[in-house]
Amino acid sequence: MERDVTSYANPATQATSDPVKPSFALADDTSWSIDRPHTLKSNNSFAIFGRFGDMEAGTEGVYHRDTRHLSKLSVTLDRQRPRLLSSMILSDNSMLVCDLASHAAQRNADMGDEGNEILLRRETFLWRDTRHDRLSITNWSRVAQHVTVSISFAADFADLFEIRGTRRDRHGIMQTPVCAIRDVRLACLGLDGDTRCTWVGFEPKPDVLSGGQADYELDLASGATTQIALAIRCGKESIPKPSPEAIAAFMPARRMARRQSRIRRRAAAVVITGNPLIDTALCRARDDLIMLTTETKYGPYPYAGVPWFSTVFGRDAIITALQLLWAAPGLARGVLGYLAANQAMQTDEASDAEPGKILHEARDGDMARCGEVPFRRYYGSVDSTPLFVMLAGAYLERTGDIDFIRQFWPNVQAALDWIDLYGDADGDGFVEYGRRSADGLINQGWKDSRDSIFHANGALAQGPIALCEVQAYVFAAKQAACRIAEALGLTDTAASLHAQAASLRTAFDAAFWDDDLGSYVLALDGAKNPCRVLASNAGHSLFAGIALPERADQVINLLMSPAFFSGWGIRTIAQGQARYNPMSYHNGSVWPHDNALIGLGFGRYGRRDQAARLFDAMLATAGWEDRYRLPELFCGLARTASNAPTAYPVACAPQAWAAGALPALLDACIGLSFDPGARTATVASPVLPAKLRSLRIENLIAGDQRTALVLSRGPDGRVGVTG
Repeated sequence: MERDVTSYANPATQATSDPVKPSFALADDTSWSIDRPHTLKSNNSFAIFGRFGDMEAGTEGVYHRDTRHLSKLSVTLDRQRPRLLSSMILSDNSMLVCDLASHAAQRNADMGDEGNEILLRRETFLWRDTRHDRLSITNWSRVAQHVTVSISFAADFADLFEIRGTRRDRHGIMQTPVCAIRDVRLACLGLDGDTRCTWVGFEPKPDVLSGGQADYELDLASGATTQIALAIRCGKESIPKPSPEAIAAFMPARRMARRQSRIRRRAAAVVITGNPLIDTALCRARDDLIMLTTETKYGPYPYAGVPWFSTVFGRDAIITALQLLWAAPGLARGVLGYLAANQAMQTDEASDAEPGKILHEARDGDMARCGEVPFRRYYGSVDSTPLFVMLAGAYLERTGDIDFIRQFWPNVQAALDWIDLYGDADGDGFVEYGRRSADGLINQGWKDSRDSIFHANGALAQGPIALCEVQAYVFAAKQAACRIAEALGLTDTAASLHAQAASLRTAFDAAFWDDDLGSYVLALDGAKNPCRVLASNAGHSLFAGIALPERADQVINLLMSPAFFSGWGIRTIAQGQARYNPMSYHNGSVWPHDNALIGLGFGRYGRRDQAARLFDAMLATAGWEDRYRLPELFCGLARTASNAPTAYPVACAPQAWAAGALPALLDACIGLSFDPGARTATVASPVLPAKLRSLRIENLIAGDQRTALVLSRGPDGRVGVTG
């Protein structure tokens, strides 16, 4: 995620201590943890609502393809804001429901109390680039009432990066609103030459309609209810305005939206534990991933997170697909297809693109299309490419879908060529990064904030930088490509890749292992000096399998020591390191996805007991969080008997790879493996987390069949398996 961007002149001599240039980072002066807004997402649109269901200030609005297409929508009763009774997103993320009431002072109340005579129920959801609203106004008094309902609306067509804080000196040309009987067209001609439109439609037609407000004069008998429907359609100039039938089709559109969710739900395994907290947290993760998944022509693709990362990210989607591969292998197929289609074909310094490199981020707003930010098609991540190859191999192993993978063998070869030719530009056997664009990301691993890669004395590392985990991913990528080549009958290629992986493992241990630290170092800087920092990155060497078996227990024990393990999870940086700060973004915080990958590494090296401890820690965190939802990250302060985990102020929630953490850690505990040809699923030396006595997994895809497994802990503590 592009949290902090600075500049340097030459990739070969980059220094993260360079002066800060205009940043694309999120402003951290407002804590969403205090009053987190409501959010919804559907495909390429997302919405941010205030507690009343209104959109009135700050970042609130409906966003479509990185542009705010609706910046205001508020409802008043008799020209006054009603009082809030309740507001909530339904448990499956399908709709926002707000109940509000008029104040007694607004009318002649006959109830003799605080009023609440007129109920306004607001129901809102997103579907197919359209926001659908239904307002139900009910008169609960014993006498007839006259009510004026006013709906105010506006669209500023601001670019998402501008709203996030990037200064912009030029803007598109706002067009005069065009009003008809029941709809209004709002539009802006962008600097990129595209006209972006918002159609605001009403049914029934308002009594008064202007370019920014619709008024209804309602006479309600006692006990009567009147409904008003809105359809707000977002898109380019060519989109048609919503017909009266489309505006009124609230329930048909809602049924279609829920049908899509059910289809996605049926495509994944179902986990039943009998523990209410675990079942609730896993259902929350499932429903968040369903909401974040966008349909593309290549298949389902998990967008990184709502609100600011509701778009394609390469690294995030690959890791999410790896986390969910055991439960929903179809997600990996969509990710591989999309990223292969958008693999870089040539060198482009402005986007940090090189032949064979895998996409980091894609944006479609005015600023990206005009080159004001570098992220329209941006390739500035050093790890997306080896992770892509890892996912291809893991998908083949999980599904046996050799025909699909055969299509992508040229993409795998191009990715391997990038690793060897561009990733390892100096030929030392390790993959380094150094941005080509002065406006791109300085640090291009998953810890991409400006100060995340440093030496033991706190000095920021100068590049090109070879990260610990990236070498691990390259090792795993070579192994994955070896398996693919063997499946394709490419014997010589497979043998070469096997030898390359073995050579890299030996070189990695020699260059990155530090006896004094008792762990792998964070990175090598441009002068090949080790960054002797205790960092969670070392845990990824376990996840990818590059760590020598004799090193594994030492790394695992260190990561689970108090210096790293806060009680809520493993910190990104150990206590006592030079830049350690438990409230920082990457230097002492806890990231659920980081813990999940480390937990999978624990399981790989036979330490499922420690993976179970991580599951329990993440579960405890989810139990404290809003809606039992793991956030992008949280602070690394130590857990005590009386405190909750401390929120990071602008953490993204929901976020895909955070939602994938608990399912991945469950896999780490039980060690699922698949034989697609035999249509079987098995577990290896499973361990159940402390809160679990039994576990049932249904709808588990094995080859072309679906199966179920039941695990239960016996009196002797051992876990038995049936199914």
